[in-house]
Amino acid sequence: MVTERRHNLKNKRILITAGPTWVPIDSVRVISNIATGETGILLAEKLQDSGARVTLLLGPVTACGLNKKINIIRFKFFDELRNIIKKELAAEKYDAVIHSAAVSDFKPRAYICGKLSSDKIHNLKLVPLPKIIRDIRALSPKAKLAIFKLEAGISDRALIERARKSLAAYGADLVIANRIYPKYKAFILDRKKVYSRADSKKELVKNMVNLVKI
Repeated sequence: MVTERRHNLKNKRILITAGPTWVPIDSVRVISNIATGETGILLAEKLQDSGARVTLLLGPVTACGLNKKINIIRFKFFDELRNIIKKELAAEKYDAVIHSAAVSDFKPRAYICGKLSSDKIHNLKLVPLPKIIRDIRALSPKAKLAIFKLEAGISDRALIERARKSLAAYGADLVIANRIYPKYKAFILDRKKVYSRADSKKELVKNMVNLVKI
């Protein structure tokens, strides 16, 4: 059972990223993903209710009825999110950063001005994008950093192993290993211990809020 620690959150500054990022192909088309931002939105609500001072960087998803005390900064594109994070971390001291946004991994090698013809076959060559997690850790080395590792169609053991590799690679304090297929499952872990598992996003958020120590 996870012990409640909400009293540790009073007036703590927490930055949360949530939702997908867009990467432009041409003037009207983008590469994106199926992220809804639900986990980050739920976290922002719960952490604000627990006394934290939350800034939510929210991608191109619908969000209605959010707590008005949450500082919400909207973005759509990868470059927008990266620039906002750099600006926020340079201007403000955050106690914790929860990076739950589903950030694009690739961009087209060449951006097309105008609109690609839909009457032709096009070969889209992709190149890797920088890892925003590295920016976060470099700009805010003392903040508690929680990252997400999303997979699909793998075992619990493989999911946890891959999550721990990401944890070590980016110098994070916690990693949330979650799987969307064949059914949703999430684990909260660090380098040594698995703290909790959840079978829904709401259960995951509850466990995360109770585990946050700042």
